[in-house]
Amino acid sequence: MEEHTELGRELVRTRTRMRELCALVVGVYGPQNRAAFSFQKATDALDHLCEHMQAQAAEDLPNYNLDGLYL
Repeated sequence: MEEHTELGRELVRTRTRMRELCALVVGVYGPQNRAAFSFQKATDALDHLCEHMQAQAAEDLPNYNLDGLYL
């Protein structure tokens, strides 16, 4: 449980910061810019990773309340 809690906390912080940075880059360069597009793809990939980690935590810890651990 401790590993998932720590990893979840870090991934939630990272997702929040990535969204902020992505919004900044898209705002400055526009959504059609290659760097902005890559930022959007990286943010999407991080979102998918968190979804998969939430599912993995549910498998690893079936008797725990894991709401919001990664999402």
